[in-house]
Amino acid sequence: MSTGRQRIGRRGEEIAKRRLEDIGYRILETNYRSREGEIDLVAEKDGAIVFVEVRAKTGTGAGSPEESITPRKKSHLVAVAQEYLQANRAEEREWRIDLVAIEFGPGGKLLRLDVLENAVQL
Repeated sequence: MSTGRQRIGRRGEEIAKRRLEDIGYRILETNYRSREGEIDLVAEKDGAIVFVEVRAKTGTGAGSPEESITPRKKSHLVAVAQEYLQANRAEEREWRIDLVAIEFGPGGKLLRLDVLENAVQL
């Protein structure tokens, strides 16, 4: 059985995926897993490979979605991205890590959806 947090996360990922496709991202993979961890979406936009972390939250008590990306999480995202590039012989391609920040309000109402390019600096 899934928890409320998992349901919010899955809903956020679906909303993010649709939004990214609407603005020109081509989704290559969802929930890519490697030894180092997981990246929610792998996409391509304007010739670059884009690794996308989706952060969906309800309420602001624990901070914003952006604030939930800790230095440790950033390190894992970079490591997973590098593993993906190596596994797909794409080390020479341009790449970046974007963040989709989603906030839901009471009743699951979508309050905010922001796509932040280059959210994780290398």
